[in-house]
Amino acid sequence: MFASGEFRALFLAQLLSVLGDQLARVAVSVLVYERTASAGLTAVTYGLTYVPDLVSGPLLSGFADRYPRRAVMITTDLCRGGLVAVMALPGLPLWCAAVLLVLVQALNAPHGAARAATLAAAMRGDRFVVASGVQDVMVQTSQVLGFATGGAVVAVAGTSQGLLLDGATFLLSAVLVRLGVRHRPAPLADAAAGAPAVWSWWHSLGAGLGLVLRDRRLRSLVALACVAGFYITVEGLAVPYAGEIGQGATAVGLLLAASPAGTVVGMLLLTKLPPRTRLRWLGPLAVAACLPLVLCAWRPGLAATVALWALSGAASGYHMVARAAFVQAVPDRHRGQCLGL
Repeated sequence: MFASGEFRALFLAQLLSVLGDQLARVAVSVLVYERTASAGLTAVTYGLTYVPDLVSGPLLSGFADRYPRRAVMITTDLCRGGLVAVMALPGLPLWCAAVLLVLVQALNAPHGAARAATLAAAMRGDRFVVASGVQDVMVQTSQVLGFATGGAVVAVAGTSQGLLLDGATFLLSAVLVRLGVRHRPAPLADAAAGAPAVWSWWHSLGAGLGLVLRDRRLRSLVALACVAGFYITVEGLAVPYAGEIGQGATAVGLLLAASPAGTVVGMLLLTKLPPRTRLRWLGPLAVAACLPLVLCAWRPGLAATVALWALSGAASGYHMVARAAFVQAVPDRHRGQCLGL
């Protein structure tokens, strides 16, 4: 994978963005808690880093089909870097910081859609599946590293400096994309027969939604992806579950680490299987991602629970295969919008 210059640029740009995002989440949470001493407001602020995707995913991802994808990635990186720099201003009202945070997260949708569609164009066939797996492993690992180093950076340098560092990661990401990713015309501009005379949000949204709903394979892949809504609940239950089995904060950390650690192993193993074998295993692995968690009802103890959650995480690696198959099955001119959905 790393023999491809475009893959290296996309990989490093995403690595910087993920590390910066995690650093920003820590910095903003600390900032809110320092000013309000409210655990509730801190939790709400942290939740704001995920909520915008529900709106920006469907409504903004279509820009990755309407405009050249490299330009979309560079523009959103520069905008996010500027917004985060404003958030770092001392004395900025919390409500203003919250609004800027929502805007920063909203721009993740078109950027992520453009990046994934560009990767599919640069890495054809099974190379795209393996490239997706490598990126997913990087994201899982860098999220852990981002939280750990983010806490240390904020503790040493302060919240404003932490946010400025996050802004710098976006600027570096834009430079990497500009220098390392090849320019390609906008997909809709290349497919005049399939493009509307006047592009609109609603037309793009309707076209993407109709494409997914009409295709049985795409519907099935989306349904398999939605299974994650069941096995991901362990993250929200880690603290009370540790208390029920008589464990403390150390156990919570082990439980939270078990699932992503298993996911990394599972994705690495799946990339070594032949393409058709991976697709045949999608259904069984989706079941296997949930089934081990049933055994936790008997409270088997910390070691056994960590093993069960790791096993569930390993099986959840199927999500990488399902997403890659989804991207490859969608026509290029609709990939950004469908990924946003």
